[in-house]
Amino acid sequence: MERKIFHGKIKPVDVAQALLGEFNQGNLRAQTLGQSDKMVIQIGTQPGAQSGGQTAVTVTIQKLEDGVMVELGQQAWLGVAASLGMSALTALRNPFNLLGRLDDIAQDIENLQISERIWQVIAQSARAAGVSTELSDRLKRLTCDYCGAANPVGEPACVACGAPLGKMQPNTCRNCGYVIRADDKKCKNCNQTL
Repeated sequence: MERKIFHGKIKPVDVAQALLGEFNQGNLRAQTLGQSDKMVIQIGTQPGAQSGGQTAVTVTIQKLEDGVMVELGQQAWLGVAASLGMSALTALRNPFNLLGRLDDIAQDIENLQISERIWQVIAQSARAAGVSTELSDRLKRLTCDYCGAANPVGEPACVACGAPLGKMQPNTCRNCGYVIRADDKKCKNCNQTL
C-alpha cells in the first residue's frame, strides 16, 4: 500500500471527482463509496471488456486537519498475465497472428500502468487546488511552550519572549508529504532516506 499526504485546502471529494472523470470511461469503470471525510474509489476493468485482461485498484482518500491522505491499495491483476501469455503463445505459433492481438497487448500494458496514472491524476488535482506535500500554513508555525506565541518554522528562539524552540521543527518528506522531525533519518511512512 502506497500513501501520500497533501497539505492545504483540498477535500476528498475533489480528488475523487478527478479520479472518476479520468477513469470512468473506455474499458475502465470507477465508483465511489463513503462519506465526504473518507471516500473509497474503486477502479477496475469493465466487466466483459473486449480486449486485455482485468485489473482492479482501490484508492482511499481521508480528510486530515490540514489536507488529505491518499492510500493506493495493491493492484489486483485478474487475467492480465494470462492475456499476455496468450499473446506470446500466439506469436510463437504464427507471428502474423500477433497483428490480431495488438489491441489486447495495448490494453494489457495500459492496465499494468494504471497505478502510475492514478498518482498522476491525484498530483494534477492537488496542483489545481494549490496544495502539495509541503507543510501547510498552520504547520509552518510553532507555538512557544512558555508564552504561547506563534513562531515561523526555522526560528531557533521565540520571537516574543526569546525562549528556545528546540529541535521540534517540523518538515515533510519530499516523496510522500508525511510530517517528519529534524532528527528522523528515514520517513516513517514511505521508508525513503531523508
